[in-house]
Amino acid sequence: MKVLRISAQDTYEIRQQMLRQGRPIEEVHFPKDDDDQTFHLGAFIEGKLVSVASFYFENHPDLPDEYQYRLRGMATLADHQHIGLSSALLRMAFPIIKQNLCSLLWCNARTSAMGFYQKVGFEKVGEEFEIPTIGPHVLMFKKII
Repeated sequence: MKVLRISAQDTYEIRQQMLRQGRPIEEVHFPKDDDDQTFHLGAFIEGKLVSVASFYFENHPDLPDEYQYRLRGMATLADHQHIGLSSALLRMAFPIIKQNLCSLLWCNARTSAMGFYQKVGFEKVGEEFEIPTIGPHVLMFKKII
């Protein structure tokens, strides 16, 4: 397994297949995908991209840290899940976020993935909320030290 920086476009197929099944491809083009401080990571197995995550220099209004990154669009192909790929993407991202002088990473986590995020050190904030057409989520964050 190898984790590399990838382009926003490289994430779209996996985002659509795993996060927006049956929805138009336009729904996986996220705002800020091409911003200068945004970065995207991909995990490759035998040269095939099987897991992706995107990181945006973006503050959440309910979190106090001055500089924050947002995790969005993390997804792994079904036949490669539960083998540590998402954790590997995060391990690669943490030093990049810190290098950009940010001390906090947050995400709107699907409630079904809350256990994973807690396992890698994220904390839940507030109550569950619904993202229309996507489902129930919770705000989670991790301090980057």
